[in-house]
Amino acid sequence: MSVVRIPTNFNIELEFEVPEFYRRLVALILDLIIEFLYIWLVFRPIMLASSLEDGIDNGGKAFLLLLPIMVYHVVLEILMNGQSLGKKVMGIRVVSENGGKESISQAIIRWMLRISDLWLVLLFFYLVSVISQGGSGLQIFFTLLLIGFVILEIILSVSSKKGQRLGDILAGTILVRTQQRTDIRETVFQEVADSYVPSFPAIMQLSDKDINAIKSILETARRKGDFSMAENASNKIKAHLGIEAAMSPFDFLDTLLKDYNYLSTK
Repeated sequence: MSVVRIPTNFNIELEFEVPEFYRRLVALILDLIIEFLYIWLVFRPIMLASSLEDGIDNGGKAFLLLLPIMVYHVVLEILMNGQSLGKKVMGIRVVSENGGKESISQAIIRWMLRISDLWLVLLFFYLVSVISQGGSGLQIFFTLLLIGFVILEIILSVSSKKGQRLGDILAGTILVRTQQRTDIRETVFQEVADSYVPSFPAIMQLSDKDINAIKSILETARRKGDFSMAENASNKIKAHLGIEAAMSPFDFLDTLLKDYNYLSTK
């Protein structure tokens, strides 16, 4: 399994595991199955019923019915912290290249340049339609050519060092492995009691990108038992914010995150 190293603003590299090919492939297949089921169980019956009615704008209705598939990935990635249903099952997700949570703008850029499973679904049904209606050889050729381009993009994304496709490169995102977590700890936000008293208000001088980096560093250091990583990050943050604290590096970073959560919601 390959590992990608991402530098943070604190001159500490975070390590993320790039998911194996089979994880990405199975996640893609699961998402395709969900989309096919929607078309078979919802889109197809409604369109068949509409074809029996007069005065119905089937083109507009088809567009509205296909809209959930078109926005499937962008909506779920925004609502589910960089994951579709297939990605969630396979324990992978999209993150920013700085190690933080994928932003809404990044999700939209990835979606706008997405030409993989969405087009596979649409092109497959178009190809079946062309063949069943005795379409010309030229139509079939161009359809197969488009499918070839889709497959080529998938091959390129799998073979690149960071596993990035064109949308990832332009959006500044990567696909990484992650442990399955379904609670609020998936983001930098965590519940803090109303009676909580912040220790370091200066934390609000840092950007959201910095906070995400602190959280990622803390999680990585705890997972690896790397005291030096936590200590180096703590020392750089103390020097940057002019903070003096005698607590352990792990407690210090954890307190910073709690302070940020409390102060950012008040």
